[in-house]
Amino acid sequence: MTRGVRAGGVVLAGVAAGVLVGRRWQARWGATPDEVGATLPGDVLLEGPDVVATRAIGIAAEPARVWPWIAQMGQGRGGLYSYDFLENLVGCDMHSADEVVPAWQQVEVGDDFRLHPEVALTVAVVEPGHALVVRGGVPMGEEAVPYDFTWAFIVVGQVDGTTRLIVRERYRCTHPWARLLVEPLQAVSFAMSQKMMRGIKSRAEHLQVDDDDGRP
Repeated sequence: MTRGVRAGGVVLAGVAAGVLVGRRWQARWGATPDEVGATLPGDVLLEGPDVVATRAIGIAAEPARVWPWIAQMGQGRGGLYSYDFLENLVGCDMHSADEVVPAWQQVEVGDDFRLHPEVALTVAVVEPGHALVVRGGVPMGEEAVPYDFTWAFIVVGQVDGTTRLIVRERYRCTHPWARLLVEPLQAVSFAMSQKMMRGIKSRAEHLQVDDDDGRP
């Protein structure tokens, strides 16, 4: 083996390691080891997932201030609190709310959780004040969705009155080639999810401050 080939192998190995480290970081963004390893509502719906991402964020507000923003999520409702302008480039017609709307607070198993006017996941688990889990996938034209997917939003109160918001994605590929679709999808998911979680955090904390200050 020539020196050049050996050097090239070292570079490729370094790049591959960097990709794996970056992917691991994205899949566990903000989450503690205990949160990553925890069994969460909705996990039993999809056993043996091929890809899992567990992300979390701390919110300086009690769970009762966080849950309403979760309950009203979805296109045509409160939005996803992420990059609306990017979502709207593909026709999502997404408009993230900056207020809690009472009419959007009711959510039940079997309801649509819309990502687009013509694309919806299905609400699979509701534990008011604690957990919302949706399930489904995004179709590819006329083809059936090549993976099963659950998306869980878990609100966990802390002893100091703050909240941990844990968001977990679980994918189980139903076709061998689906992994090639799911893996790059994770990079997009990370970008949108961290913005969404920050959006929920800022909204819940702002509402908490308003209440504490006695302002409407």
